[in-house]
This record gives sequence, C-alpha cells and structure tokens, in this order.
Amino acid sequence: MKIVDTKILSDSHKKDIYTLWNKEYPKNLSYSKLSQFDDYLRKLDEQSHLLLIDEQEKIKGWYFSFDRANEHWFAMILDTSIQGNGWGTKLLNTAKEKDSILNAWGIDHSNDVKQDGTPYSSPIEFYLKNGFEIISSERLELDHISAVKIRWDNSFSHSPSD
Repeated sequence: MKIVDTKILSDSHKKDIYTLWNKEYPKNLSYSKLSQFDDYLRKLDEQSHLLLIDEQEKIKGWYFSFDRANEHWFAMILDTSIQGNGWGTKLLNTAKEKDSILNAWGIDHSNDVKQDGTPYSSPIEFYLKNGFEIISSERLELDHISAVKIRWDNSFSHSPSD
C-alpha cells in the first residue's frame, strides 16, 4: 500500500471515497448521492488529502484535513478489511508531520450502525493510543451525530516563526 498526498481529488477518487464513506461511517452520516458528498467537500477550506491506495489502485483509507472556525480539523476513514494493521497510525503520523494541531469530532459511543447493519465501533480508543486527548467540554449533538471533540497538539515543540 502507498500513501498519496494531494490537495485535489480526481472524480475517480471522489467516487471511491464516497463509497468508502457510506460503507464505513454510521448510516446516519451517509450520502444518498455522490453530488451531495461533493457539495460537502466544496464547503471546506484549505483541504488536504492523504489517500491510502492498495496494489489494485483502490482507496482503502482516506485522511483529510481542512480549516473551519479558525481551527485545523480532520476526518479519517479506513476500510474494515485493513483496520488493526497499523495503517491508520501511519496515516495519522503522516498528517502529524504536516500539522502541529489536529482537531476532529469522534463518536464516543456504540449506538450507531453502518449501512449494512453492523455496529459502528467508536474510534476513540484508537485516537487515545495515538496521542490525542478528549476535550469533553466540547460536544457535537445533532440529529444525525453525537460526538466529542478530540485534539492532538504538538505545537509546543515547534519554534515560533520569525
């Protein structure tokens, strides 16, 4: 597998990621049309993408970052077939080389199901193992998602710009 760093997604990449999103994220976060997913992406500023691509050129993982409300945010999806093999950590480590602070909403419960009816497992333990902290005072509570803010902050080790 290889990690590809890009600022712009091709139509083929968007289609693969849309399929991965709908397969791996909770059903209530799915998009019924590729155009809806594309609309979501268009609204995000300063996008950057890390694509985890297998030998058949299929996207098995996607990390993307963007700016929102004066903070740097990210989301990440891994195909179930490769989870638990270190690929998520490799994607995060690649992202950590680029950015000193990463924020995300992490689903911290097991109440959601995927489109195929299987339970969606909370990724919180994975993020904690990878150096993130839970910001329990900040929650996202909407009809379609309940999540807590997580953050990785390595800004203290970077010297200020002159």
